[in-house]
Amino acid sequence: MVSRLRHLLEMIRFSHTLFALPFALLAAVLAWRQNWLDQIAWRWQDLIGILLCMVCARSAAMTFNRLVDRDIDATNPRTAMRHLPAGILSVGVAIGFCVACSAGFVASTLLFLPNRWPLYLSLPVLAFLCGYSYAKRFTAWCHYWLSAALMLSPIAVWIALRAEVAWTPALIASVVFFWVGGFDIIYACQDTDFDRRANLLSIPARWGIPAALKLALVSHVVMLGCLLALWHVAGLGWVFLIGIGLVAALLAYEHAIVQPNDLGRVNAAFFHTNAIISLGLLLVTLADLWFSIGRTN
Repeated sequence: MVSRLRHLLEMIRFSHTLFALPFALLAAVLAWRQNWLDQIAWRWQDLIGILLCMVCARSAAMTFNRLVDRDIDATNPRTAMRHLPAGILSVGVAIGFCVACSAGFVASTLLFLPNRWPLYLSLPVLAFLCGYSYAKRFTAWCHYWLSAALMLSPIAVWIALRAEVAWTPALIASVVFFWVGGFDIIYACQDTDFDRRANLLSIPARWGIPAALKLALVSHVVMLGCLLALWHVAGLGWVFLIGIGLVAALLAYEHAIVQPNDLGRVNAAFFHTNAIISLGLLLVTLADLWFSIGRTN
């Protein structure tokens, strides 16, 4: 059982929850700050609900993706050794895990009661997350379906904690949208030839790697603009502004090490740099609010 659970977590790359979770927590921190100003009590169960919803929703969507793509993965040299095509896990076990995670996601929304909006929206959100798995079969813009799926997390957190939609979570969501869309385009460059042979759609497969990398760069420049807008609208201070500068430097590094004729460092750009960006933005936000409280006192 322990071995099977380990394989399931490896299959969905559980550690990559780090990419999306910090943005959900960033939205939560800013929502809690607004709740504090509005004299709304903080609740432990809301934090637990956020963590459980994020883990369960991502696990369900990733397992669904592995199930839908298992035949494609089996024919791609880069993915042929994934757990389902390699026979390390059975389809039945994966389906059971997907169903359990989906049920866990819906059940976790009950922690936000008496706010019923998370429960009402849980199934539509889950359907949208899983729908990404089919996107590359009919649109080259599938990368931005993935980014749209991840951008739901800060909006969902704000709705769960404040039962409203506001500019602050919308700007966090915009940051996620252009950030994820950009780095997923970079990651997809590895499969350009395979996607063309398999009649799968992606921006690199349709327009070529040089054009794809340029679009990824544009997407990340827009992301930086969204970060500046968030800094202004959320009333953040100089620490967050320094953080934006560091993110810009990391993105510049990411694009410098990935070239059309040299994709050997895509994994370094995808995993290491983006993990630092995600977690780093949460930490600089916490630091900014800490210094803000210090100035107020």
